[in-house]
Amino acid sequence: MISSQRRREIIDALRRGTVPQRGLDALAVGTDRFATAIGDELAAVAAGAGGFKAIRGEWGSGKTFTVRWIAEHARARGFATAEVQISEGETPLHHLETVYRRLCERLSTSDTPSGGALRSVVDSWFFALHEDVVSSGAASPHDTNAVVEATGDLAEQRLGAVAQRAPALAAVLRGYRRALADGDDGTAEGLLAWLGGQPHVAASVKRSAGIRGDLDHDGALGVLAGLLSILRGAGYDGLVLVLDEVETLQRIRSDSRDRALNALRQLIDEIDQGRFPGLYLVITGTPVFFDGPQGAQRLPPLAQRLHTDFTTDARFDNPRAVQLRLPGFDFDALGEVGRRVRDLYAECAESAERVRSLADDSYVDLLARAVAGDLGGQVGIAPRLYLKKLVSDVLDRIDQFPDFDPRVDYRLTVVDGELSEVERNARAAASVDDIDLDLS
Repeated sequence: MISSQRRREIIDALRRGTVPQRGLDALAVGTDRFATAIGDELAAVAAGAGGFKAIRGEWGSGKTFTVRWIAEHARARGFATAEVQISEGETPLHHLETVYRRLCERLSTSDTPSGGALRSVVDSWFFALHEDVVSSGAASPHDTNAVVEATGDLAEQRLGAVAQRAPALAAVLRGYRRALADGDDGTAEGLLAWLGGQPHVAASVKRSAGIRGDLDHDGALGVLAGLLSILRGAGYDGLVLVLDEVETLQRIRSDSRDRALNALRQLIDEIDQGRFPGLYLVITGTPVFFDGPQGAQRLPPLAQRLHTDFTTDARFDNPRAVQLRLPGFDFDALGEVGRRVRDLYAECAESAERVRSLADDSYVDLLARAVAGDLGGQVGIAPRLYLKKLVSDVLDRIDQFPDFDPRVDYRLTVVDGELSEVERNARAAASVDDIDLDLS
């Protein structure tokens, strides 16, 4: 059962033309074919393994929806999640320290699904350590200094080999715990910022923990392994990390692209070698990224790790394979998700019966075909615009205006300003020669 607040969040997101952050089961069409395999892989990660999955699909095929659906299921199973959008300017993949920083900024749990969960995770870990120290008799609960020292020792012990790989991590955690005990919130916040990969932490804050410098590319991997240990100690089953839109690597300088591809290969290899227990890495990309000369094929070791056989009929795609192929929407799927949105809207509408009557199944299907037709008949890229039109142009008006009838009073209009670049190209292209390519 979806709460009224969750329904409104979903409808509001669709009205804006974006993918909702939560409640995606209400809209999921076609995800059942790989739900079992994803569930089994998450169970293995929760048991201490690492995992990797690549989501492959054309623009508009539902990649962002799918990874958010995976993340929502993972949070419900006790995982933390983070969705990081790869881009040359904001989050270049060849700078793993930046990727790690974005991960920490967007760290989400079932209690904080919108990100910003790093502090609550670290504090929960230290609370568990504090309870273990006191219950074991390692320090008297009345001796604050002794408890702080014993907690720091236990933290380093629990980090184990990670503390050797990233010695600054244990020092920062010990300094953070000491600053909290001393009531020095400024130092505590600064050390937490360092732990989250933030640059430009004050030198005085770093000196208080006996460290120097900021996280670099290699240091970020060590601290990521530490964060996985902290998550497990705080009661989470692991971390699902989504790297969205890796196909943007094809548009950057060749030297940066090569370093980014190698960074991805390095991450996959370290997961395979067991250095990130509890990490489930998910990437998304277009087919041309996986198969084209400027994508994964540019680095043969990466191409080998990602290779999946898609020569058979899509009905027989193996959901356990390293790549999942999203076939995109057909008219049946587009109509089905439209009906689900209509029913969801009606549950919180003032004029529920009018919504169901005037936006009946036949009209929902009619609008789906009209929107897809305006986009050159390419159903696969139509869902975003279709659902936006359905909610904001049709359902909102039925709900608010008693004399509005969409079959009489509404005419579909689409202007370039409301379209993405892919949607504009699909709408304008009468042939492949009409497609606007970015050659910069």
